[in-house]
Amino acid sequence: MSLADKVLAVNDDLPIRTDKPVHSGKVRSVYWLTETDSRRLIQEKGYPVAPDAPLAVMVISDRISAFDCIWTGEGGMRGVPGKGAALNAISNHWFKLFRDNGLADSHILDIPHPLVWIVQKARPVMVEAIARQYITGSMWRAYAKGEREFCGIEIPDGLQRDQKLPELLITPSTKGVLKGIPGVPEADDVNITRGNIEANFEAFNFRSRDDIDLYEKLLKEGFDVISEELEKLDQIFVDTKFEFGYVTDAGGEEKLIYMDEVGTPDSSRIWDGEQYRAGKVVENSKEGFRQALLNHFPEPDILLNKDRMPERQALARDNELPASMLMDVSATYVGIAEKIIGGKLEISDNPKAELIEVLRNGYGLID
Repeated sequence: MSLADKVLAVNDDLPIRTDKPVHSGKVRSVYWLTETDSRRLIQEKGYPVAPDAPLAVMVISDRISAFDCIWTGEGGMRGVPGKGAALNAISNHWFKLFRDNGLADSHILDIPHPLVWIVQKARPVMVEAIARQYITGSMWRAYAKGEREFCGIEIPDGLQRDQKLPELLITPSTKGVLKGIPGVPEADDVNITRGNIEANFEAFNFRSRDDIDLYEKLLKEGFDVISEELEKLDQIFVDTKFEFGYVTDAGGEEKLIYMDEVGTPDSSRIWDGEQYRAGKVVENSKEGFRQALLNHFPEPDILLNKDRMPERQALARDNELPASMLMDVSATYVGIAEKIIGGKLEISDNPKAELIEVLRNGYGLID
């Protein structure tokens, strides 16, 4: 079987029973279950949710996105071998640690297959919750241009690129295009301040102003749990993005939870500790792939300049990357996943056939 066959590139065409359109994002596809199937599974599996809670099957793919585009490789490689399994395994590991440490729950109720979650429907908070422990990436680019305020936070003079910050900073951005919020541009993923959120908490889908404090507390606590565990592996948790949402529990209480993925190479920067102490940044995250793309194409401004998005999309559509670039990403993702989980990562030989069999025989979701 070829490497291309092991990649789950298309994940929105599975015969999972649903009466709603399949929502397909850059990496994950969501199948909303029928009310009958949701109620049946809650009863059969004993999920700790209300009897009428809407459930979904969330399937992760091996697609690789960067600079808001999906990239492919030579030889029919439509994604990165092992990437989806690595992301799910890492998130599952951190969510379990969060529970063990008394933090909030996640939206995951069950893990039928390494590429599949069964989740409870959540009402998302429309904030990308970003925490930064080091000055790098977009924050460094702004700082290098002379900016000393980032997301409403005053940044001191004299910092060097990739230096550890005096304290963990929370630098939120918008999740999706939000309209009609004073002072907030109507664009996806734009930096905002805590003041923006406080003045318009309902527009960001917060239940109350107090929940702004709660999301920041959960973000910091989650960051600290992951950072401490990675430190044991001599890995540095540089920065990360969390997402939050509300669910209703079995007792009818609405609560704020972690959702999507946490602490993965897609949502975080992770640096090798030994190399960092030697003065070199070695990425164990998607940032390494982003840098490889910038070096691969002769005009990197196309990838960095949002005003050139049509050119960027054409670049991704018309250029198959060398297979070695995608295999480098595979080695990074699988390597950091196996470090974190402390064992061998389970990677499917024929992922689509496997997960169809599991969802048909174990969950009755495929006719």
